[in-house]
Amino acid sequence: MSSDEPAPDPVRSTLIAILQQLNRAESINEGQAREQTLQLNEVERLLAHFWAVEQEQVKVPQALGLLVRNRLVEAHLPADRDPKDPAPARAVYQITAEGKAFLVEIQKSSDRIP
Repeated sequence: MSSDEPAPDPVRSTLIAILQQLNRAESINEGQAREQTLQLNEVERLLAHFWAVEQEQVKVPQALGLLVRNRLVEAHLPADRDPKDPAPARAVYQITAEGKAFLVEIQKSSDRIP
């Protein structure tokens, strides 16, 4: 990055990184419903060394919540959860069609030559 380019927005960069990880999980595990999703702790682990998270500029739970509120990611309770398990259910997250479209637009705009 040259000195005249603005610094990347940490929130936007983190949102894109989360969408990429969810898209990757879905692509790799196509046809296997549970494996196409990630839990919060899995997303946090995958982004632990991402620059904006590592520098504590963005918190993964808040970024994930923003994606859910904007319908780029869906949150659900796992269907295979044991109802006798006293532990609180942990939501799983999956990219939506809108999230995929957003990633495609980002890719198109970053490939353009100014």
